[in-house]
Amino acid sequence: MGSHRRLAPSGFDRGAGAAICVLSAAAAALGALPATSATAAPPGDTRSEVDRLYEDAEKATEAYDKADERAGRLRRQVRDAQDRIARQQLRVNTLRESLGSVAGAQYRSGGLDPSLALLFSRDPADYLDKAAALDRIGAHQAGELRDLRRAMRELAQERAEATEALAGLDRSRTALVRHKRTVEEKLARARRLLDSLSPSEREAYDRASRSGRDGALSGLPGIGDDGPAASGRAAAALAAARAALGRPYVWGANGPSGFDCSGLMQWSYARAGVQLPRTSQEQRYAGRQVPLSRIRPGDLVVYRSDAGHVAMYAGHGRVIHAPYPGAPVRYDRVDMMPISSVTRV
Repeated sequence: MGSHRRLAPSGFDRGAGAAICVLSAAAAALGALPATSATAAPPGDTRSEVDRLYEDAEKATEAYDKADERAGRLRRQVRDAQDRIARQQLRVNTLRESLGSVAGAQYRSGGLDPSLALLFSRDPADYLDKAAALDRIGAHQAGELRDLRRAMRELAQERAEATEALAGLDRSRTALVRHKRTVEEKLARARRLLDSLSPSEREAYDRASRSGRDGALSGLPGIGDDGPAASGRAAAALAAARAALGRPYVWGANGPSGFDCSGLMQWSYARAGVQLPRTSQEQRYAGRQVPLSRIRPGDLVVYRSDAGHVAMYAGHGRVIHAPYPGAPVRYDRVDMMPISSVTRV
């Protein structure tokens, strides 16, 4: 996805984020995405407007992916908290039952005043043995009572944490629905604008979006003289990405039937036994950054200063990537957009 016009590479930069607050940050970022005019763009501006809509939608998709990943972690936290609560509740119930049985036995054995019990006892020695046993029972009961109080405090803490995680999960679900609507609206507008193009304008747009991928590369010293993949896992990931050629772009998807840009990278490297983070912003730091002049097949190529798009270098000046809706996973020129960084996983 994104604006696939032929542009010169830019410099490298960096950024990051974390935890439930990231969901709020993602929501704020999406809310701040530029609004598109409801009026039709003039014919001369249609292609640039479509490019801008695709770029906006790609940013929203990356934020959606990040929020979805956080929501997944919250779901696991809630599930783990529920398991701990169930175990802790069982412990509380067991302690209560134990305390109840000890208290009943103590009442039955020690209901009389100790001096009267001794007076009426037929065997004072037997009474003293029982009294010593009751003292031991009393000490044990006091210990179990402390354990029960501690277990109840821990149970209350677990429930409070689970309640907080559930609330965060509810907020994330609401945000995901809102973000999904944002992406769909921008993509729908891009489709309407493309449909408004004449056949010759649409052909020109398609040629521009392919970035002249069959032409010679210029201004990129060393590109095209690459050797083999930098590692066995990079070679395996590249083989997986090649196997995905022709599969559709599906925003928010990470395979196997469809992909967004970072989803394709995550899926391909997972086939090589490497777990990449979900978004292109995080993937740029999933390995060692190398100069563009040292790029090798299997390296990740991250585009634009916001790291909003990612592709995999395939050698000979080309990348494999999931471009945007309506364009399947395919080869394109490595310089199709401003290059932000190259990452070797």
